[in-house]
Amino acid sequence: MLSYFAMINTSNLFQLVWERKIRFVVMFFLIFTTTYTILYVVDFLPEAPTEEVKTVAPATSVTSDTMSNGIFQAETLEPATTEPLNIDITEEPVTIAPIEKVLPQSIYIAKLDKTVDVLNPISRSVADLDTALLGGVVRHPDSATLDREGNVFILGHSSYLPNVLNKNYQALNGIQNLQWGDTIEVSGGDKTYVYRVEKVYKAKASELVVPIADTGNMLTLATCNSFGSADDRYIVEASRQVVRSS
Repeated sequence: MLSYFAMINTSNLFQLVWERKIRFVVMFFLIFTTTYTILYVVDFLPEAPTEEVKTVAPATSVTSDTMSNGIFQAETLEPATTEPLNIDITEEPVTIAPIEKVLPQSIYIAKLDKTVDVLNPISRSVADLDTALLGGVVRHPDSATLDREGNVFILGHSSYLPNVLNKNYQALNGIQNLQWGDTIEVSGGDKTYVYRVEKVYKAKASELVVPIADTGNMLTLATCNSFGSADDRYIVEASRQVVRSS
């Protein structure tokens, strides 16, 4: 009988405890909600913390100019500018002038009292060279120029017909009569190149070989009826002696 009443009291006690817990939770929730609402209305709630902004000291550099008594002292660098850099890219490119060759313009042979014009064609074709011969004597395009060491090879017509309308057909008449020591003056640019006759001879066109390079400063004159003819030719070889201003 006693145990029955004990069981009843224990059950009632357990129920009473849970009822008080529930009332406590409900009262706590109501009080918390009411308090939070009042604080929110009066703007008394604490604000969320903001992220702390850290300041960084300017960078430093150490140079030999800032060393004093064996101790390096930091030199503060100025902060980088935000202004845009102005880079001038309008500067004109450097141009290199082409190298100009000194080409022969005229020949004067004192012994023959003869002055003839010199043409400098670029083409190597026989037709073009023969056409150029109608205007004077012709420097072969493969030979040297006056400003370079080598052999200046010049060809010209010679004719002993009594009546010739174009005097250039007789441009090199008489060069076979030149002798050692006679002078030939070649004008080019603003200078005159004086050559001394070294050798005069006659050669067959098929056997004629005129060296161009590794000859020193030489001048070779040759007569020809045509660049394509096989006639004999008179050859004059001369060496440069002096260069003077015109």
